Amino acid sequence: MRDVKKIAGMMLVAVMVLFLAGGCSKAQSGQGGTAKQEEAKKQYVLKFNHVLGPSEPYHEAFLKWAKNVEEKTNGGLKIEVYHSSQLGLEEDIIEQIRQGANVGQNTDSARLGNYVPEIAVMNAPYFVQSLDEVAKLKELPTVKAWMEKLDKEYGLKVLSFNWVQGYRHFLTNKPIKTPEDLKGLRIRTPGAPIWQESVRALGATPVALPFGEVYPGIQQKVIDGAELVYMNVNGGQLYEVAKYMSETKHIMLINFEVISSKFFNSLPPEYQKVLVEECDKAGMEVSKQIMEKYEKEAKEQVKAKGLTIIEDVDMEAFQKAGEKAYEALKLTEVRDKIYGELGKK
Repeated sequence: MRDVKKIAGMMLVAVMVLFLAGGCSKAQSGQGGTAKQEEAKKQYVLKFNHVLGPSEPYHEAFLKWAKNVEEKTNGGLKIEVYHSSQLGLEEDIIEQIRQGANVGQNTDSARLGNYVPEIAVMNAPYFVQSLDEVAKLKELPTVKAWMEKLDKEYGLKVLSFNWVQGYRHFLTNKPIKTPEDLKGLRIRTPGAPIWQESVRALGATPVALPFGEVYPGIQQKVIDGAELVYMNVNGGQLYEVAKYMSETKHIMLINFEVISSKFFNSLPPEYQKVLVEECDKAGMEVSKQIMEKYEKEAKEQVKAKGLTIIEDVDMEAFQKAGEKAYEALKLTEVRDKIYGELGKK
């Protein structure tokens, strides 16, 4: 009888042990599931900065990009867009990006050329002339190598450069028809070497100033003008301080959307894919709108505000003068290599 009781007691203990083990297992499983759920619910935030005003087409395009990314990641990746340099100066933001901050910046190859000098050629005088050529650039071996170097060596992840802002022209208080007309004029331009040398090659004296200082700079005669796209002139109300826009079309302005490589690599792979694809898509869409519609509208708007448009410009003379910029920065060979990969003579 004792043996029967002893066996029954041992069986009861065994059942209790199994029950407790099962409970612990379920609890651990539940904790693991909760951890996975919490990870799935984690939200990433990218603070994106640009220098343009809230009325510019680019700002609307950035907002659309942000909306599409948030929708396609079910709220997992949120982009906060800041216009008018609300987060700070472009160069400062780029340095924050390099340090791994969750910020992004709309910039250009001239500034990226401070890290990979050859890439500056994409903002050189008369480099490319159409959106089709811009779209082809990202498939070229040389350009891919530049992007890889920015990413791996400098922590700068280029999401897209499908963002074209239009043609840059000279905004001054005297008509410009030939490079000689720019002689002695102090023209505002960003501080990167390719901008400086391009303006110098075309005949003017470059002066580095932030975009926000163009209006007071012309007004106070610190500078004699600037080289900008029509939408910048309209958005910055620069027709109030300048009289002429001379259509030199000396640069087709290609913009780059850059974020931290560290932040990008921290994102789930599916988020990375959405971020890049939607950036490319929004960029090409707004670029087409700018080239086909907005640029013409902005031109008519500044004309209505009193700005005189100079269209009979000696393009051949300007293109010839622009060669000096390539020579000064030793970019002629780089340009010719790209042209070869494009199949362009």
